Amino acid sequence: MNDCLFFGQNENQKLIKNEPERITNPIQFKFENENENENENENEKQIKQISSSHFSTIFLFKNGKAIEYLSEKDPNQNPSKIQIENIQKVTVGFANEAILTKEGNVFAKGYDINPKNPKEFINISSLIKDKKDRIIEDIVSGWNSIYLLTSNQNAYGIGSNGYVQLGVDSKKLSKTEKPILMMKNVSKIFSGNSSNHVFLLNSNQELFGCGNNSYAQLGLGYTRKEAKIDKLTKIKIITKGKIIDIQSGYAHSIMLIENENENPKRKLYSCGRYFFNGLGKNEDTRIFTEIKSSLFKNDNDNILEFSVGCFQNLILTSNGKLIGFGGNFYGELGTGDTKQQKIPIQLELPELRFNEDISNYHISCGYYNSFLYSPSFSNLEEDLIKLFRRKEFCDISFKTENGEIIEAHKLILKYRLNQNQNENQNEKLQEIISKKSIKESNQIFEMIYSNKIINPKLYSEIKEIINSNEKIEETMKRIYLNENEKDFIIERKEKQYKFPKLILIMRSELYRGMFLSVTEDKSNKVTDYSELSNKSFQILEYWIYSNQIKNEIQITQEIIEELKTGIDYFQLNQTNPNLFDLLIRKFNNQN
Repeated sequence: MNDCLFFGQNENQKLIKNEPERITNPIQFKFENENENENENENEKQIKQISSSHFSTIFLFKNGKAIEYLSEKDPNQNPSKIQIENIQKVTVGFANEAILTKEGNVFAKGYDINPKNPKEFINISSLIKDKKDRIIEDIVSGWNSIYLLTSNQNAYGIGSNGYVQLGVDSKKLSKTEKPILMMKNVSKIFSGNSSNHVFLLNSNQELFGCGNNSYAQLGLGYTRKEAKIDKLTKIKIITKGKIIDIQSGYAHSIMLIENENENPKRKLYSCGRYFFNGLGKNEDTRIFTEIKSSLFKNDNDNILEFSVGCFQNLILTSNGKLIGFGGNFYGELGTGDTKQQKIPIQLELPELRFNEDISNYHISCGYYNSFLYSPSFSNLEEDLIKLFRRKEFCDISFKTENGEIIEAHKLILKYRLNQNQNENQNEKLQEIISKKSIKESNQIFEMIYSNKIINPKLYSEIKEIINSNEKIEETMKRIYLNENEKDFIIERKEKQYKFPKLILIMRSELYRGMFLSVTEDKSNKVTDYSELSNKSFQILEYWIYSNQIKNEIQITQEIIEELKTGIDYFQLNQTNPNLFDLLIRKFNNQN
């Protein structure tokens, strides 16, 4: 099971038995039925996402299955399995739940969704009047409303409209049990599990909002007339840059903006009511203004992600800081007490079980609780770091200042170090390593393999010899194009495909077991995949290197079915983005 820490309210849902109602210090989360399936594949138990609010919490796993904890009279109840398969995303509001499947269907429940049977999931995407809009790409929950983004980039809303959060005068429509069209040409929808307001971003990076603005949480200023914004209204952003994310609490909103021309590139902006301490500053903010803190003052403290609960806020940075501020009524900031934090502070956490950098984790803020969990999905950066730690195929050594040996892979270094024929970059690297401790040396290699700035000071010493501006995908594509680097043959009836063993070890559990087995023959073994068509195998091959599908490839239903089998057979590491998800998305866009 993933490493998962929990802190905050443990009262309504009794998420962890035999623990107090307020958990102010982070503790290890343990599922009630965790020991029931000892023989289950470990990959099948990994957490993909957590969504939580006041009355319910859903854990979504890597295998597309989910369980939910509900607020019931019986505090000793076990979590129940959700009887829906192939789940892609879950979202929980104060009074609703919604589930997005890989096929693009949305199932939801709640008093404002299905008042006759509020505990039963119904397919709300099938209720959209325009049949062309019934394939859903994203879902977002508000307090008691649910928002849908279709494959045609249209935004729909369903549920309560008491605060005009559906963009229609509430006197005309108090609630709806069928999704209604809110806006076209939408690229993203933003809201929150305790929010009665919503933001819609169009493809031109123009931001619109509607709903409850009684605390200026829409960033539109505030007068009595502006307490409810009854139609989608354009929101003026005072800074330049790309809007990456917006998350909302009960009385505030926080926005993440990225600007390549500024330092740091990513900055946080907030608006809303200071009284609730969710703004990261000591005053009310009626429009989005920057949250300033020495904790993320430059790109070494680059903001990776953030999460907003009812009043609390958590932030993860690239150099491993977990930062928090805002409400802390139940200990949802994990500070060991229930004191509010008006300005951002760095949070101290116990040592994580996997001993990984905290920047590899994810955060999820519920209503009055919070979760920190290790990722179930890998990406190429994380896969390369894991490969660096694999010693079985290391073929180049470096000495540290104490004469300790640290090993690496020539193939990866060849493509990660600057290609300059006049200089031997391995020798330059050895010169740097010879003056470093084993810990610093490990950090240097992890930065080379991943492009993550783990240690800014060390990074400044190696940035001249590495391809620091090249994406990991580009490195992998260069290996993909070089036939001379491939030392293992996968044969089909019509064609042979060559792969570097290192890449297969990194991306496939099947080949990792084969190549690292003590008894297996590790020579150029030929295997046969005649059940896959040429096109399917080409898609699989390219994705193994790049996490991408070539633009010119046309996806059919047959290819999707073939590759579903191929993914299982190869035991491919689940990645972000996931191959199956990419196939479905591309297929929907083509059709």
